Amino acid sequence: MGVIGLRAAPGALLLSVALLLAGCRSQPPASSEAKRAAGTADPVDDVRSVAEASLGKQSEILLQGDLAQNGAEQLLVVNRYAAGAEASARENSPAIFVLRAAILEKSGGKWSEVLLCDEHLKNPDGYLGGSSAARVSGWRLEYHQDAKQGLEMKFTPAEDPGAEDHGGKESPRAKDAAFDVRWNRNAKRYQSYDQSHERYLGEVPSLETPQSILK
Repeated sequence: MGVIGLRAAPGALLLSVALLLAGCRSQPPASSEAKRAAGTADPVDDVRSVAEASLGKQSEILLQGDLAQNGAEQLLVVNRYAAGAEASARENSPAIFVLRAAILEKSGGKWSEVLLCDEHLKNPDGYLGGSSAARVSGWRLEYHQDAKQGLEMKFTPAEDPGAEDHGGKESPRAKDAAFDVRWNRNAKRYQSYDQSHERYLGEVPSLETPQSILK
């Protein structure tokens, strides 16, 4: 009995070591749902949720970071349309065609919409100067992230993206109706420039053409 007991001891020891090592192995990474349940939501999921809350499931995040050079994290989010993508390819242009666009900003742990482009261009204070009469169903957007000035955007009204003969091209009736938009550091919000690019334009509280064409 003593010999059998001595021979069995090494096997028991190896089994104990194996169990100990198994217990020390790293656990698989927690799922996004588990992280949210534990109060440590995945930052990527958080940003994606914010974008979808603003412009829906079809939203696309083009830029993320300190876009306005104001120390706050911002997102440039858009809804593209297919006809516009084809037009951009034909033009070999970096411009994109969008139905809607938004700038979202995180402050105090919460996200808010600081610029919205749908049928009109507007910030929380009203419709951007010079744009309140421009009711359109699509936009040609050009944007550039300047290291000093921050995000620069140019919105030009485009033809109806659903119109077969237009295919997202720049609207003939709106060739001169381009709106340059930047962050005004003094006013602490996005505003439009005048045609000479010498000063920012104030907001307009009400529309000149209040009828909506969005469904």
